[in-house]
Amino acid sequence: MKVILKADIKGVGKKDEVINASDGYARNFLFPKNLAVEANKENMAKLKAKQDSAKYQKNQEKEEAMKTADKLSKILLKMKVKAGENGKIFGGVSSKDIAQELSNQYGIEVDKKKIDLKETIKTLGVHNIEIKLFEGVVGKLRMDVISE
Repeated sequence: MKVILKADIKGVGKKDEVINASDGYARNFLFPKNLAVEANKENMAKLKAKQDSAKYQKNQEKEEAMKTADKLSKILLKMKVKAGENGKIFGGVSSKDIAQELSNQYGIEVDKKKIDLKETIKTLGVHNIEIKLFEGVVGKLRMDVISE
C-alpha cells in the first residue's frame, strides 16, 4: 500500500515522502498514530500543491537574497572605531557590529551568523567581507574601518 508520511520515521522515511508500506503496518501502526495517510488522488494532489508552494517560496527567498547581494556589492560601509596611533583597534569589529551598522546606515537586515568572519577585525583600512544570504548566494561587502 502506498502511503504519504506525515512525520519523519526512523528507518522508514522522511515527512511528505511517498513510500510502499505493508497493509498491516499501515493500518495497524501508521494510520492509528496519525503518522501517515493513504496515497490516494486527493492526498497526492494536496502533497503536490504543498511542494509547489514550498518551491515557489524558496524561489522568492532566493530572488530577495540576490537583490540584497546586489545592494551589498555597491556599498562601502564606513565604521568608526577607537584606535591607537599604530592603527590597531581597541577591541575589534565583530560580525554583530557589522550587522548592526548595516541596519543603522542602510536598513539592510542581515543575521550576524551569516557574516563570514574568520576572526574579529583588528586593523584600520578597507576589508572585504562575505555574507552568506541563501544557499549558493553570497554577498560581498566592502567595509572601511576608520579611526574616530
